Amino acid sequence: MKIAVTYENGQIFQHFGKTEQFKLYDVSDGRIVSEQVVGTYGAGHGALAGFLKNAGADVLICGGIGGGAQTAMREAGITLYGGNTGSADDAVKAFLAGSLVQNGSPTCDHHGHGEGHSCGTHKCGGHE
Repeated sequence: MKIAVTYENGQIFQHFGKTEQFKLYDVSDGRIVSEQVVGTYGAGHGALAGFLKNAGADVLICGGIGGGAQTAMREAGITLYGGNTGSADDAVKAFLAGSLVQNGSPTCDHHGHGEGHSCGTHKCGGHE
């Protein structure tokens, strides 16, 4: 199994479509056997699903992710765990332990937000 996490400085990057790196974890018998950080080479939004499929990802752990990208993940056969924050390594450990929550609505619409907005600081979709 291969797990991909949107990645920046050890943390889960919060905007899937703008991620510049993924951390890829190869897993065997429920344990991480190797890990590497790979660049997306400027691929954005729609191209990232193909990038992950070509990388052999089975699971994606990320922060906010739009509806189109969610559909692309499903079509690529990649199981999505969106809406996560914090350490990438800790999220993968939680996934392997069966305790990572699969958010049914991880969408975050960044349009109209001010500079410096981070989906990790509020419940996206719950704006008033």
